[in-house]
Amino acid sequence: MEYADIIKFHGHSCPGLAIGFRLASAAMDALGAIRSDDEELFAVVESDACGVDALQCVSGCTFGKGNLVFRDYGKHAYSLFSRVRQQGVRVVFHGKGVPAELRSDRPAFASRIMAEQEDAILSVTRIPYEELQTARVRNSVVCVGCGESVMDTRVRETTNGLVCIPCAKELAVN
Repeated sequence: MEYADIIKFHGHSCPGLAIGFRLASAAMDALGAIRSDDEELFAVVESDACGVDALQCVSGCTFGKGNLVFRDYGKHAYSLFSRVRQQGVRVVFHGKGVPAELRSDRPAFASRIMAEQEDAILSVTRIPYEELQTARVRNSVVCVGCGESVMDTRVRETTNGLVCIPCAKELAVN
């Protein structure tokens, strides 16, 4: 997928999107992988920044398919695993090739990230393969509090019946 397509998906170009594109592309290249149609690949992302949109577009790993895991470490770092090859890589943005004074100019910063040599902005490390459980279909139940459907693994049991997490919190406050 081209960067222009990812900008359309995300809504704008920014340094975070450029970082995500470069990280995801480097990880895919390192694994010799092609975009995942199903769950051939899975990813672990360490931030919820703009770059995750690029990773989803480039790799095909998405929250909806269950092959994208978010770990809130606040880092521009992704681990990508290939079930086919039983291999994993971790890519990390270090940005050493980008002058500090350029970082306040967001368009220039994004352009520099896209133009810079890979080793000047990121590192790629082979990591041990670890299996992520494949996505499972869950049953839904109706919350007695709000009447909305909720996955059976996300309900709380009360004296009135099964409730969703927001309704359980509301009951606890009242």
